[in-house]
Amino acid sequence: MPSFGALSGAPTFADLRMGWSDEGIGFAMKVVGKRAMPWCRDTRLDESDGLHLWFDTRNSPNIHRATQHCHRFLWLPAGGGPQRERPVASMILINRARGNPKPVMPGTLQIHAAPKHDGYEISGLIPTAAMTGFDPKDQPQLGFYYMVTDRELGVQALTLGDNFPVAEDPSLWGEAALVSP
Repeated sequence: MPSFGALSGAPTFADLRMGWSDEGIGFAMKVVGKRAMPWCRDTRLDESDGLHLWFDTRNSPNIHRATQHCHRFLWLPAGGGPQRERPVASMILINRARGNPKPVMPGTLQIHAAPKHDGYEISGLIPTAAMTGFDPKDQPQLGFYYMVTDRELGVQALTLGDNFPVAEDPSLWGEAALVSP
């Protein structure tokens, strides 16, 4: 995935790749350049190092408040479990949303993480059932935005950084076309 924020001097430290199938949307990300372990807490999701993904399954680029078709997922390389060593995947409600998507049952989001000497790798799958309104045949375009946050390295985003209300305003997200091979 591109990081257009790099055009204005924003850091680029994560390589994010994504794909889709009828089963859902998958991703793989590698973060490099770290000297310290990622700071992650399952009790402080918004403050943790990790990957944030936003999707609007109805691609409504002119709305400023999220609907029930707008989703925010957060993926942490650690922070779960008694020793905070387990990766964490969660759907988070979008602030000021007009409606919320159906809840995601625990264990539905699939995640794998591996620490590396200078960062970490993380991959996951968002099953179709976890996304309200996800229908690639009828809606082959999604509203989409991502942000990788890291206390040490900064913020890498698809476009605008966290100084804009991208977390709650779908009109600031990009668009992803679901292309079949």
